Amino acid sequence: MAQRIDVKDLNIYYGDFLAVAGVEMSVEPRSVTAFIGPSGCGKSTFLRTLNRMHEVIPGAHVEGTVAMDGVDLYGAGIDPVAVRRQVGMVFQRPNPFPTMSIAENVLAGIKLNNKRISKSDADETVERALTSANLWNEVKDRLNRPGSGLSGGQQQRLCIARAIAVKPQVLLMDEPCSALDPISTLAIEDLVSELKADYTIVIVTHNMQQAARVSDRTAFFNLKATGQPGRLVEIDDTPTIFSSPREQATEDYISGRFG
Repeated sequence: MAQRIDVKDLNIYYGDFLAVAGVEMSVEPRSVTAFIGPSGCGKSTFLRTLNRMHEVIPGAHVEGTVAMDGVDLYGAGIDPVAVRRQVGMVFQRPNPFPTMSIAENVLAGIKLNNKRISKSDADETVERALTSANLWNEVKDRLNRPGSGLSGGQQQRLCIARAIAVKPQVLLMDEPCSALDPISTLAIEDLVSELKADYTIVIVTHNMQQAARVSDRTAFFNLKATGQPGRLVEIDDTPTIFSSPREQATEDYISGRFG
């Protein structure tokens, strides 16, 4: 299922404001790529362009190419809703639907896509997704209870189960552990390491240790000054970025001199 992403000369706008400029990178299939950098440098903005969530904001648009296995996601005739089915997203704070049960939360994406599903297929999908999210054994006896009744870490894993239930090819994660305690954070990190066997994963994190632990490649974003566009400074294998980056700005950020 996992797909390669190639980004070429991507400029990202909010109206007339150029928020992120000139991004070029490739994201390898069945790998974890981490985006690091100071607040406001465009990491999350760029992440949202990978499944066309950015253009949900009025006036927001992009120039350039985001291709998944050679198909430009912004090309003529490409349905953004179909893109978001292929490229799932997990947000900063766990956001299970409060009026839905655990099982209903898992199936929400499938039903939002107006797909009919038999009870046996629904049961199989719920078990598969919750098992993949390392949550099945914790909730299998209370699938009809509200998802909002779970702990924060369990809610985030439920959101991951909801994202992968529709069988995407890419999974985007925007600071998925920022609202979690250390034990829940470790559970999510372990889950990310397991999921990369089947998915292409891109994660935004402010936690440098987390990037070093979970990612295969790391991309450092920065901006020269407030009001200037964010830019990709460099991307490389994670051990290289953290031990011998090419750019001084990367070393300064990793060593804590700013950010």
